Amino acid sequence: MKKLQKQVDAWVSRYKIGYFKPHEILARLMEEVGELAREINHRFGPKKKKYSENEANLGDEMADVIFTLVCLANSLNIDLDSHFQSMIKKYDKRDKNRWERK
Repeated sequence: MKKLQKQVDAWVSRYKIGYFKPHEILARLMEEVGELAREINHRFGPKKKKYSENEANLGDEMADVIFTLVCLANSLNIDLDSHFQSMIKKYDKRDKNRWERK
């Protein structure tokens, strides 16, 4: 995550505007998640695309979500690496007996 955060920061730092305000980034994040959800729904759900609509690349849509989330973290000086590791530890403890293991 540190590498991603540094890469995004290097890209954003090239422009005078810098990071948008957190609520603006959050709105953009919701847009990107919506685009991903729409594509998933078209592929796997009951709502199929119109014949005139192109299929979006799921990986590209996911990358847009990640980029925008990293922008939000960077704008708030949040180290995603440390928070992600804490979250994994929490899940390991909470869910260790929740599902059948392989």
